[in-house]
Amino acid sequence: MENNQGIYLGVFIAFTILMIVVGLWVSRKVKSGEDFLMGGRGLSLPLLIGTTIATLVGTGSSMGAVGFAYTNGWAGALYGIGGSIGMFVLLLLFADVRKYNFMTYSEELSFYFGGNKLIKGLTSIILYIASIGWLGAHIMGGSLYLSWITGMDPLLAKIITALGFAVYTFIGGYLAVVYTDTIQGVILFLGFILLTVLTLTKIGGYSHISREAPAEMVSFLGVEQMGVIPAVSLAVVIAVGVLATPSYRHRIYSSDSTSTVKKGFLVSGILFVLFSFFPSIIGMAAHIMNPDIEAGYAFPYLATEVFPVWIGAIVLTAGLSATMSSGSSDFIAAVTILLGDVYQVFTGKNPEKEKMIVYSRIALVITLVIAFLFTLGSNSIIGYISNFVSTVMSGLLVASILGKFWPRVTWQGGLASLLCGSITSFLLLQSPKSLAFWGNPILPSLAVALFAGVVVSLLTPHNNISKEDVLKKLAKDREMINTSSSDEVFGNKEITP
Repeated sequence: MENNQGIYLGVFIAFTILMIVVGLWVSRKVKSGEDFLMGGRGLSLPLLIGTTIATLVGTGSSMGAVGFAYTNGWAGALYGIGGSIGMFVLLLLFADVRKYNFMTYSEELSFYFGGNKLIKGLTSIILYIASIGWLGAHIMGGSLYLSWITGMDPLLAKIITALGFAVYTFIGGYLAVVYTDTIQGVILFLGFILLTVLTLTKIGGYSHISREAPAEMVSFLGVEQMGVIPAVSLAVVIAVGVLATPSYRHRIYSSDSTSTVKKGFLVSGILFVLFSFFPSIIGMAAHIMNPDIEAGYAFPYLATEVFPVWIGAIVLTAGLSATMSSGSSDFIAAVTILLGDVYQVFTGKNPEKEKMIVYSRIALVITLVIAFLFTLGSNSIIGYISNFVSTVMSGLLVASILGKFWPRVTWQGGLASLLCGSITSFLLLQSPKSLAFWGNPILPSLAVALFAGVVVSLLTPHNNISKEDVLKKLAKDREMINTSSSDEVFGNKEITP
C-alpha cells in the first residue's frame, strides 16, 4: 500500500479540484444572498434527487455502515433502512411545507407555535449545533479514510478533509453543493456497486459469506447479533436523523414546488433502501478476508490492500463522494440557520442583504472551525451519530409533529418536548447498563419528549393567533435576507395554511 499512497493522494487532489471547478462554474449564477443560501428556490426534480440521495449516502451509511457490518453483519443495512423510512415519513408529513417558503427549520418550528420568538431562538441554536454535529461526523469519517490510505497524520487528514468540501461551497454556495452532490451521488452509487460485485467475486459469492460468517451476523438484519431492541433503536435513530436534520428540510424549502419534493423524496428513499445492502455485503466480506482489523478501517482495507490500485482509486473516489456530498449539505444548512436565525437572536436584527454573500462566506469559515473542534474527541462514526441524534434531535422531531398536527399544542409544550427529550438522552448516556439494553437513547427520549409536550400543552393556555398572521410576521422577519419584496416572499402563492 505504501507505494500507492502518492497515487491515492493524487486522486483525492484531482477529485477536489474537479469539485472546485464545478463550484466556480455554478458561482456565475449566484447574484444574491438568497441565491447563495437557497439556490433561488428553483431546484428541479433531477437535481433534488441527486443532492438528496448523495446526502443520504453519507459517511455513516457508507464507510460507517461497512465498519458496522464488519462487526454486526446484516445490521449494517439498518442504517439505510432507517434512513429510507425517515425519508418516506418526511415526504408524508412535511413535504407540503414547501408552500410556505420557509428559509430554515427553526422558522418552520416557530410557525407551528404562533411565531414564538423563544421557540425560534432556542431551536435555531439547537439546529445550528445539530448541523455542526453532522458536519463533524463527515469530517471524521473522511479523515479516517484519508489517513488510512495515505498514511497521513489523522489530525492533518481531518484538516484536509474539511477544506476539501469547504472550498467549493465557499465559492458557489448552495448551488455548488447541489451540482457537486449530483455528480458525487452518481460516482458513489456506481463505486459501491462495483466494490460489492468485486468483493463477492473475490470471496466466491454470497454463499461463502453464509457459510463462513457467524450465524448471528447473517441473521435477519443482524438482530441475533445486536438484539431486537438495539436493532430497532438504530433504525429509529437514523430515521429521526433524517426527519429532524436541517439539510433535508433545506431541500424542501429550496425545491421549485411541493410536487417536486414529493417525487424527489420518493425516488431518493427507494434508491437509498436499495443501496443499504451494498455496505453490509462489503463489511461482512471484509470480516471474512481479515477478521483482525479495526472495524472502522474495513472499507479502506478493501480499497488499498485487497484490490489493484485502479480499483482502489475508484473506491476512494466513491468514499470521498459520500463524505463530501453530505458534509457540504450540512455545511450550507448550518450557515443558513446561523445567518437566518441565530444572528437575529444575538443582535436583534437581520444581516444587511447587500452584504449577505460576504457574511455567508465568513459564516462558512466560522462553522467549519467549530465543526472541526467537535471532531477532536471522537473516532466512532456510528456511535457519534447515534448519541448525537438522540440528544439533540428527538425533542425537535416531537415538537414539529405536535406543532403541525395537534391544534391544542402550546409553545410551552413545544419547549417541554425539546428540553425533556435532550435531558432523557443525556441521562441514559451516563448509564452503561441502560445503553446496553436500549442500544442508544432514542426510544426513551422520544417517549418522554412526547409525554412532556402533551402534558405541558394541556396545562398551559392555547395561543389563538392565526397562521396567516404568523406567516406575515415571519415573511417580514425574512425580508432583509431575501432579494424579493415582502409581497413576493410567498413565492408560488401557496400560502393558505
